This record gives sequence, C-alpha cells and structure tokens, in this order.
Amino acid sequence: MAQVDSRDAHQREAVEKHLIRYGGEFAPFFIHRAKGSYVYDQDGRAILDFTSGQMCAILGHNHPDILAAMQKSMDEVIHLFSGMLSPPVVELASALAELLPVGLSKTLLVNTGSESNEAALRMAKLYTGGFEVVGFADAWHGMTAGSSSSTFYAGHQGYGPGMPGSMALPSPNCYRCPIRHCRDQCDMTCLDVGFELVDRQSVGAYAAIIAEPILSTGGVIPLPEGYLQRLQKKAHQRGMLLILDEAQTGLGRTGANFAFEHDGVTPDVLTLSKTLGAGLPLAATITSPEIEESCHQKDFLFYTSHVSDPLPSQVGLAVLRMLQRDNLSARAGQMGDYLRKGLVQLQDEHECIGQVRGRGLLLGVELVSDRETRAAANDLGARVSKRCLALGLSMNIIQLPGTSSLFRIAPPLTVTRNEIDSALAILGQALSECR
Repeated sequence: MAQVDSRDAHQREAVEKHLIRYGGEFAPFFIHRAKGSYVYDQDGRAILDFTSGQMCAILGHNHPDILAAMQKSMDEVIHLFSGMLSPPVVELASALAELLPVGLSKTLLVNTGSESNEAALRMAKLYTGGFEVVGFADAWHGMTAGSSSSTFYAGHQGYGPGMPGSMALPSPNCYRCPIRHCRDQCDMTCLDVGFELVDRQSVGAYAAIIAEPILSTGGVIPLPEGYLQRLQKKAHQRGMLLILDEAQTGLGRTGANFAFEHDGVTPDVLTLSKTLGAGLPLAATITSPEIEESCHQKDFLFYTSHVSDPLPSQVGLAVLRMLQRDNLSARAGQMGDYLRKGLVQLQDEHECIGQVRGRGLLLGVELVSDRETRAAANDLGARVSKRCLALGLSMNIIQLPGTSSLFRIAPPLTVTRNEIDSALAILGQALSECR
C-alpha cells in the first residue's frame, strides 16, 4: 500500500507540473480501470458512473462487443491516408442511412462533436451562400472556431471575437422563463421575440439554425412540444438550414433512436458524436444528397488527419448493431421512467429539489433554496456532488449562469435497476447530510 500511495503522490505532483487545466478541478483520485457502470480508483473502490464518462459510454465501460470491434480493426487496419476508404467506413455510413429518415443518407465521419458541428456549419454556409448562424443562449456545440461561436453557455469571454453573424435565441426554459413571461408552460413567445431580434440584427445573409433537441449542458432543457416544428418553419422561411446537434441525445438515450423522432421533425443536417463511438472518438455529419451534391459542386473542403478512420468506424458499427439487437432505445425509455420516479420521490422528501426534467436516461435535477421563488442554491450542488463522490456516485454538477445548481444524470443505457436504486440511495443520503 505504501508503494501505491507513493506512486499516487508522484502522479499528483506530475499533474501539477505538467498538465494544462482545461475546465474545473480534476477528481481527487486516479481511475485505474472501468467496467460496466463502474469506474475503480487506485484503491479498487467502485464508483457508479452516472455521467457515462463524458456522456459517451452509452454501453458502459469496456463492453466486450466494443473491445471485439477494436481488436478486429487492430488486426486489419487502424488508420489510413484521408483519401483512402476502408469497408467499416462505408458500412457505417450505410447503416446510419438505414436507421435515419429518408433524406439523411450522406455521411462524413470525423472525431468529435466540435468537428461534426464545424463541418455542418461550413456546409450550411456554402450551400446557402450566407454566414449568419442562430443558436440558443444556453447551447453547447463545441470548442472549435465555428462551433464555439454558437456555444453561448460558456467560454465566450477573453478569447476575442467569434465568427461574424453568430446570434443567440432565448432558451425555452419553462422553469425559468428567459423573458419573464410565463411559468412552467411555454407559449413560444420567447421564440417569436427572439426571431424579431434576430431579424433586426441580420444583414440578410442567413445560413443556419443550430440546436440541441434537449439543451444538455445548458441545464437539461427539453424543447417544449411543438417548438422544434416551429423552429424549423422559421428556418426555412428565411432560407436557413436546420442543424440538429444530437451529440448527447442520439442513439437511444431519450427513448428513441434520435431525439428529433419525438417531435416529428427531420433536420437538414444531423450531427452525432459522443454516443456513436461509445467511448472512442467518433462523430458524424449527416445530410441529404441534394445538400451534399451542392456543396461538392462548390468544392466543399473538410480534410482532417483522422477523417474516415477505420478503427472508430468499426466501433460505431458495433454500437448500431447493439442498439438494434438489444432494443436499447426502448430500454432507455423504461429505465429512464424508473429513474425519474425515484428522483421525483426524492423531490417529495427534499425541499431543495425544485424540478426534475429531461427525457429517457438524460435527466436533470435542479436544486433551489426556495421552491416557490426558485431562488438559487448555488453552493449546495457542489457540496452534494462532493459527498456523492465520497459515497461512490459520480454525477455531473452544472452551475447554471445566474441561477442554481443542476445535476445532469446520464447513466449508460445498460444500467440496471439495482444500480439505479444504489444511486438514488446515495443521492438521498448526500442531500440529507448536506442540507
């Protein structure tokens, strides 16, 4: 044990000396292995992972089907010149087309959500001839130049100007109406007012609206019923493409293969990441043959070192096979209902829980100091999160700008009822001890 402790201290020292800090604090321990819904620290302590890694490991950690897909690629081909293709790339693009509505059948495979959104925005600008992009005020679409310009949740101050033409809409948060107009029931006034402001700012060079069906990092805010259809109509009235970013909602997490299916809307461009690679860096930009052909004729360029890489594509194929074979979308809906009921029960027991919201296995729990006024409980979330971690539960705590703390809860789609029960018990204990 002394040797392990000594090695741990040495690694901690190396962290301080050699790593660039990129947001928040690192966990006070190292993870040495992971399996299923658990990660294990240097002492072998099991920690329930209710963030699915970075919202990516939808099949849990080290799933045997994922390991087998990786081994197959390592036995055949891992990486190629970007102008060469391998069978897994073509097979994955074909499998995605079969899973998606007619019209979304042309795919570009890249590594991260930032990249897939970057490619989508470049295509929209090239296709429309415009450059103006509208997103939500609580959106998170990535950290590259174009995607970060529409990431209004954080990271705007201190980095210089964003891309010209970047504009924000009020987020339709019924719990905290952004225009102080309604309470708990959105009538979409925020959307109409938002576009009145957008139209006044526009120079007539509209390109795209980019949106998450559930604003995840911004507070797990589901778009109200009918909102997405109205948003698409406003986009098409202005000659804009509708880009839906399903990095966190795609491939079963909300109880459907894709979250837009709940709303009966097919986007012009769909971006996937996180869940598609189940822990490996894999993302996709998917659009129609018409848009792809137009962009190709205009010399669309998106050359990266790892575009169309074989290894992550092989893993993506395994993910799609499991999604369909094990009916994981339906399972996520069922387990999400079970988890939501447990969270609502905790809400009945703890006054500090103001709202439980979300869909499927993407749920948010907002903490408040007063349910009626919805006054912020800014420091409570951090204390509860720290106590949960000490008790063996990892959950993502989000500090909502100017409001309160919110837990974003997103366990793997393979989570069991026993694991949900354990997580609920830990959260309940932490809430009791920290109030």
